[in-house]
Amino acid sequence: MTEEGSTGIKLETWLLVGFIVAMLLSTTVIVITSSDKTTVYSAYVTDEDQNVQYQQVSSMRGSLGEDGMDYVVANTMSTPMLVNDWREPHRTMLVIAAPEKPFDNAEADALYEFVTERGGKVIIAANSTNAQTVADKFDVKFFDAPVVDPNRFYEVASQTGEVEPQDSRKLWAVAGVNKVWDDQFERRPYCSPEALQDSDRYSDCALPVLFHRPTAIQVLDNEDETRNVKILAHASGSAFIARENMDANDPDNPILGGNNTGLIIRMDYPGIEAIDQVKGVKEGNVKVTGSIVFVSDHSVLANHLWDIADAEVTGKQQCDTVYYGERPCWDSLLSSTEGTGTDWNGNEDYFVTLIRDMMEHDNDEISTVITSKNDNFYIVFDESRHVTSAISSPFTEAMGAIVMLTSDTLLKWLIVLNLMALLSIAIMVVPEKENWRHVFDLTRFRERPNKVDPNLYLQRVREAMMAKVRQFNDLTRDEMARKTPGEIQSMVKDPRLIELLYSQQRSYSNEELRQLLQQIRRWGK
Repeated sequence: MTEEGSTGIKLETWLLVGFIVAMLLSTTVIVITSSDKTTVYSAYVTDEDQNVQYQQVSSMRGSLGEDGMDYVVANTMSTPMLVNDWREPHRTMLVIAAPEKPFDNAEADALYEFVTERGGKVIIAANSTNAQTVADKFDVKFFDAPVVDPNRFYEVASQTGEVEPQDSRKLWAVAGVNKVWDDQFERRPYCSPEALQDSDRYSDCALPVLFHRPTAIQVLDNEDETRNVKILAHASGSAFIARENMDANDPDNPILGGNNTGLIIRMDYPGIEAIDQVKGVKEGNVKVTGSIVFVSDHSVLANHLWDIADAEVTGKQQCDTVYYGERPCWDSLLSSTEGTGTDWNGNEDYFVTLIRDMMEHDNDEISTVITSKNDNFYIVFDESRHVTSAISSPFTEAMGAIVMLTSDTLLKWLIVLNLMALLSIAIMVVPEKENWRHVFDLTRFRERPNKVDPNLYLQRVREAMMAKVRQFNDLTRDEMARKTPGEIQSMVKDPRLIELLYSQQRSYSNEELRQLLQQIRRWGK
């Protein structure tokens, strides 16, 4: 009995030591793998070196938060799937800058519902197809190559005053916050500082916006009558997609032209029902507008283009410098009002005004007690789109899963500590198993009892396709059985697979069936 007790204590001690070592090792791995990672385009990183700091969006956070517009600024570290659980979603804006990893379908569906059903506001700024899953929900296409515009690019000079080589991928555009001019060469009134404070005045003026290396975005379907689509900024008609090189004559570099080479696209979904405070200090039903803005370059929100001081330090040149020569600048599309000139004062003026216009400040149905104070509105920066290393990814995903359960800081730590306590208890109470062994008899085996009849190959392939269509569309067997052939064909869309399902005259060889099986595996991805 004494020997058994001492053996049990010794085993539990070793298990406890192993658990402590594992926790220390895990913490060390996280620190090591994260130490050499530079996070850019974050609203919260402020202690990096100067070059990296220019790539952050911390200036934008300051302009919108306590140092500027006084919006309530927060962040999400887990997933955009939580947006529809936020309070007052119609008074909340999600800012997604430079997604480094693509969204999944569940996140895209959540963002679409957030905008079109809850009245939420979203700005997505990206110059790659990482935002394409979300864009698909709104019939928008991102190109995965930069736009080259030989007519509309700005000049940059070094700190010594020497002009840098011209780069026709660094574009400028002139944009209004909610107005589109039919004639792209028409001069727009320049938004003076006074006009930016009045919604009636900034609705009829425009500002220059500078991009670093944008791609192009297109609206594929503009026939949806439930929304208002506005291409607020686009490249000139001579711009092209530099898919292969910088040669405009290369046939592999498509010239989209005008509005098809969009740079900023805004979509509004009016008439969404929500609950908010109305006159009389009570809650009631109100009509709100969901809005989403797609921007073809994440750098428009970065410090070096957002803040005019950082822009000047990094060499962005105004139109009145000698570097532009005879090439048109944004002052060719703007008319000075109130003697203010047409200088670019950083992208801050434009996007702060755009955000103000997207919010419900001018909603007459909501009490002025709410709409008159910016601290009743929320700006949330999505910090979950950054790529983590393969070693630290499981830990960040685990923390993301905990955030899915609750956003309360105290409860999050209680969950973590409870999980650690449960793991410790489980380790401590594991009994010492007796010696045992498996016995395998490799001489006993049998063939599959029933071979598939070759005459049934075609039927089984059809059944496999129908099963995948049913599962992909989340239908029960009864719901699938009630679908007409026309409805099933509209879900499949692939002519070859439609022929497989409904052609009774066509015969297939075994090789053709194998090819069809591979096509079925790829279908829906």
